[in-house]
Amino acid sequence: MDFLPSLPTLFGFAAATLLLAATPGPDMTLSISRALSQGKKAALFVVLGTSFGIVVHTLLVAFGISALITASPTAFLVLKTGGAAYLLWLAVQAIRHGSTLTVRKVDGAGGTALSNISSGFWVNLLNPKVIIFFMTFLPQFVSANDASVTGKLLFLGALFIVIGMPVNMLVVFTADWLSSWLQRNKGFMRALDYSFAGVFSVFAAKIFMTTAR
Repeated sequence: MDFLPSLPTLFGFAAATLLLAATPGPDMTLSISRALSQGKKAALFVVLGTSFGIVVHTLLVAFGISALITASPTAFLVLKTGGAAYLLWLAVQAIRHGSTLTVRKVDGAGGTALSNISSGFWVNLLNPKVIIFFMTFLPQFVSANDASVTGKLLFLGALFIVIGMPVNMLVVFTADWLSSWLQRNKGFMRALDYSFAGVFSVFAAKIFMTTAR
């Protein structure tokens, strides 16, 4: 099967992906926030949405569209402005409709499955740092002269999701496990709302300051 990288490449990619999946970012912050406010089912839909975003990023890299986006200053400005604006909107929502307004877990009733998937999808897709990351990360594990480079990039993107999803799910279940205690401490929950809002704002600022080169 020509699309399969060598075994050493697979091991190296798996180790790097595991470390990267455990690194906090906008996706993880959103899923934890949703787990605390709506329960693990809603958060898992967010994780599913972010995985769909990774599928799109993989396709963009595999077929060279990401290079075109980052090569165009106008397209990149539009992308990063949209991503930063969306994260700022999430920050405002965390303060206006924070976890203290939903003291009991509602297991997704506070938001439809589609809305949670959409939130995860857009927070991932509108992050230009993810595009740049995928453009620099995935190609390290293939050769530009490889006749099967597109197939291998697609395979590695799929493997990234397979490895990353269990890590994100573990984070969600941990947050859900702690939620009962957290929800009995409303002051701490409100502090978390502001913390999440602050983190989203920082990520928004970092995204907006991201340059294509």
